Amino acid sequence: MEETRRARKKRQTRELIAEAAFRLFAERGFEQTTVAQIAAAADVATKTFFNHYPSKEDVVFFAAGDYYEVTLEVLAGRRPDEAISDLLLRTYEEVVARFLDHGPLSDEPEWAALYRTLVMTVPSVQARALMVLLDLQRKIAAAFAETFPEEIDQVTAAAAIGALMGALQAASLVSHELGHSEQERLKAGDGAAELAMRGLRSL
Repeated sequence: MEETRRARKKRQTRELIAEAAFRLFAERGFEQTTVAQIAAAADVATKTFFNHYPSKEDVVFFAAGDYYEVTLEVLAGRRPDEAISDLLLRTYEEVVARFLDHGPLSDEPEWAALYRTLVMTVPSVQARALMVLLDLQRKIAAAFAETFPEEIDQVTAAAAIGALMGALQAASLVSHELGHSEQERLKAGDGAAELAMRGLRSL
């Protein structure tokens, strides 16, 4: 579906605010940066900021909606005879590929590193991350159940998505704590995804 002018303008404003926020987070630190400062740096009113983001923490996850859209694209392009478990794994792979190659932080490696640091070290961001992840899990599970009602029910879809994303989150956290490189973290994520999929092969 082609993006409407209104939707494009809304997306561009969201990205503008996020870019300004990440610049300030890198320069001043997350806790030291205020919403008013972010709005000023993005040249928008504070009210405009809150029209797009409920809080400063939400800016960190400005791309979460994009990954749900990727999920819908993958579901729409399901391959003939592709099992649900394989579709789940391909969804993960497509999301990772989109983030690395075309994601909002893909052209700014230092911002991607900052994103990980914020999620791993700032308590308020960690708390918001859990809520964002839970909401994303629910949406993705609902999309699978609604798209393939004859193959997977809502409870099973929720369990499957939870198993996959839980494994990824745990592996990513430990990999970060061990000081792994980007490639090592990606490898850890792939291993976690495959491990989770072993118990879902019957789907």
